Amino acid sequence: MELLFVLGFFVMLMLTGVSLLGVLAALAVATVVMVVGGLLMLVIHVLPWLLLAVAAVWLWRRWQGGRHLPRRWRQQG
Repeated sequence: MELLFVLGFFVMLMLTGVSLLGVLAALAVATVVMVVGGLLMLVIHVLPWLLLAVAAVWLWRRWQGGRHLPRRWRQQG
């Protein structure tokens, strides 16, 4: 489906009189924008699971009292 969009975009730009170099530049910019947008949406999608993992590790360390940590990482006092 995305390939049809790209081909349609290419054809429309060529039909409106944009040069081949302009079409390739527009395709490159659109590709970069779509990749950045996709990565942003991936981060937003994964963020709740990342926060859950951080909370689980924090709770685990709190309940264990630091017994499983190396001596240099334990809190003094």
